[in-house]
Formats: sequence, C-alpha cells, structure tokens
Amino acid sequence: MRTPVLDMFRPVLRAVSRAYFGLELVGVEHIPASGPFIITPNHQTFADPPLVTIPVRPAVYYMAWSRLFKVPVFGRMIRLLRAFPVQIESSDPRATREAVRLLQAGHVVMIFPEGERSPDGQVQRFKPGAFRLAVSLATPVLPVTIAGGHHSWPPGRALPRPGKITVTYHPPLHPDPSLEPRQAARQLSERAYAAITSALRHG
Repeated sequence: MRTPVLDMFRPVLRAVSRAYFGLELVGVEHIPASGPFIITPNHQTFADPPLVTIPVRPAVYYMAWSRLFKVPVFGRMIRLLRAFPVQIESSDPRATREAVRLLQAGHVVMIFPEGERSPDGQVQRFKPGAFRLAVSLATPVLPVTIAGGHHSWPPGRALPRPGKITVTYHPPLHPDPSLEPRQAARQLSERAYAAITSALRHG
C-alpha cells in the first residue's frame, strides 16, 4: 500500500518545495524500507506532514489535531492523505487504538510529539504518547528534524514565504527491552529529542 494523493503529486511536490523552500532532504538512507515504525518529527508548519513524507515509500498515516478536521476543504484534504484525529488537549484512547491497529498491520504512523506547532521555532517538550506506543508494540521510532520551517511559515501567517527548509532523517531508535515500560518510553523520548535538537544546533 502507498499513500494516495501524495503519491500522485510526489514529484511535483518535491520540485515545488525545492524551488520555493530550497528543500533539502538529509539522511534519507535511514528511512526503513517497510513498516511498522513511528515517525516523530518536530513540528513547525502545516506543510510538515507532506514534506517529511516525500522520500518515505511505505504508506504513512498521520495523527492530526482533531480541530483541523473541522476546517472546510482542509479537513477533507487531510483525510485523503490518511490523517486521523487526536484530541491533543487530553488523553484520547480512540486515537491510540487506531494507531495501534495501524502499526500492528505493519503500517507507518507519523506522530508529532510536541502535539502542535512550535510557537517560536524551538523544539517544545515532548508528550509521551508516541514513545509509550513504541515501547508497548516494540516498534522503532524514526526521529526527524525540520529546520527553517518556522521562518517560512510561522503560526499566524496565512501563507508561507520562500525560505530554506532542511529535513533530516536520523537513524531509527529502538526501545530498550531491559527497562520497565515507563522508563523505556522516557529514555526513548529523550534519545529522540536529543537527535532532533542536535540537527537544529548544527544546522
């Protein structure tokens, strides 16, 4: 299975993103050829999901803020891109069950561990959900760093401006089976955070 709609426009999206954002994809050799795995990028713009997905060949499903599905046209569009809603204001067992179902079926799920876009471009504190999920299913995590997105399309700006966006794919991280689940999830979150922020520091 592949990602519908995006697959049709993947070459165009890549070409436009290179021209408009100077998009650079780094470390694509670290992307697993098949699922299941969880992609955990930092979150800077509404364009993050398709930009991160450009070089990912397995089908990707996206955990997205439930309020976005109520936006006319946009809500329908993200459903076509295999997004499913999550309540970020509180725990959402239905979204968790859907993520579990997808991962157990061998798919790829993208979860933004910050929960929402960064207000200032800095990586915010990670929520534990994605990493607890990875530990419970013994699923690897693919940390991804998005740099430059905040400058091009900060919260409050209606449309993006030209800029330079770099997306860096880090080596997959595996939960430590020797640790108890909460500790393993915390350690996995810390390792993903360190990988993501290191690329921002050196970018």
